[in-house]
Amino acid sequence: MNLMGSLQIPTNKLDLFIRSVEIASYLPGRIRLRSQKLRGNLELERQVQRELCAFPELTRVETSIVTGSILIHYEPETLRRNPDLRKVEEYIIAHARR
Repeated sequence: MNLMGSLQIPTNKLDLFIRSVEIASYLPGRIRLRSQKLRGNLELERQVQRELCAFPELTRVETSIVTGSILIHYEPETLRRNPDLRKVEEYIIAHARR
């Protein structure tokens, strides 16, 4: 593991994003995130959709500005072929609320 990884310092925009939200739940293929900043913020919702939907490994992204929820669907085997997304999934697994 490199120094940045061992210190758990975000190394890219996706890594920074995932550390800025609450990981509400995780099941392989389905992740629910929550963000108070998303509540009532249509522009942020559009930005989240645009950024996350740019990953072809994600099959569906649902957001709600009412609840501040981001629901991400994906095929685990496909997602894990992308090293950056695999790293994010590993972080989520380690930090998901139980």
